[in-house]
Amino acid sequence: MDYPLVSKALMTISFATVSIGVWSQSSQNREVSANPSGAVYQQQIAQSDRRADHALKMSIYKALAKDGEIDAGNISIVAKNGRVTLDGTVREAGQIGTVEKVVRSCPGVLVVTNKLMVQRPFEQ
Repeated sequence: MDYPLVSKALMTISFATVSIGVWSQSSQNREVSANPSGAVYQQQIAQSDRRADHALKMSIYKALAKDGEIDAGNISIVAKNGRVTLDGTVREAGQIGTVEKVVRSCPGVLVVTNKLMVQRPFEQ
């Protein structure tokens, strides 16, 4: 039996086995990093959602500012995925419905939760 030949064959098999294992691991790592359900991708989605929510909120404030009857200074708007919550006070009861109507007319608004109340005048 020729031991150097057997030794070379074992080394070749070992090298091939290690090489395949390393190649397999590196390709798995690439798949994980390219996987769109990774943490980085989720962060990008969350950031994009926050920007869209902020843009919707700003468009609502602009629409309210265009209406000369509404003072939006005491109105708080929270927008999340097209769901808008209005909170705060208005000067007159009729403005509550007007504010809601304006908000519902804004593109991107899916649901409006209206928690507006009429501001009570200071007692003298």
